[in-house]
Amino acid sequence: MKKAGVIDLGLKAYGEAYKIQMQHLEKRIKREIPDTLLLVEHPPVITIGRGGTEQHLLMNKELLKQKGISLYETNRGGDITYHGPGQLVGYPIFDLKEHGRDLHQAVRNYEESIIRTLAEFDIKAGRIKELTGVWVGDEKVAAIGVGVRKWVTFHGFALNVNNDLTPFSYIIPCGIRDKGVTSMKKLLGQEVDMQRVKQKIVEKFGEVFNLNFDELPVIK
Repeated sequence: MKKAGVIDLGLKAYGEAYKIQMQHLEKRIKREIPDTLLLVEHPPVITIGRGGTEQHLLMNKELLKQKGISLYETNRGGDITYHGPGQLVGYPIFDLKEHGRDLHQAVRNYEESIIRTLAEFDIKAGRIKELTGVWVGDEKVAAIGVGVRKWVTFHGFALNVNNDLTPFSYIIPCGIRDKGVTSMKKLLGQEVDMQRVKQKIVEKFGEVFNLNFDELPVIK
């Protein structure tokens, strides 16, 4: 197994976490650090990816601001989504030259890692053909949107753990009109231990990508 790093950023504003992510991306491109998984929770924010449109935003920006929700256009793939406290966001900064040079397979591997994590909590999750993400029935429990530069990945996944799902009604999540959104808390009927979810995510990413993770400090 190759050595890799994991960094838990805790609760971090989207813009601030993005800067940290870009610093690690540049370091990985230069091969100054190993593959690194950044874990974070964001204060309430709606992000629109490269494939997105504000037409999928169902609430005007002023009202969003009043509700304390930021809005960002970002350079990940995918459409529109919501992040908030209680949702686990992961940014794998992985060099795909060491993982088959296949971005589509990397996304499938993200999904597989999350599916295996959910199985540890007795949640049977899977995929829906031609749709990205991880699903339980017709409800999405984890969204995925990635970017890649010189074969190094950035952005990643958002797993709904204990977060409030109400803000998803302010958007058309991922531009998909006929599917719902769920969380581990909703599926299990109780609050979930976030620390255990983080541990399992790291463990399963290690299994799927054949990586041995050690905790690393944030690059300053």
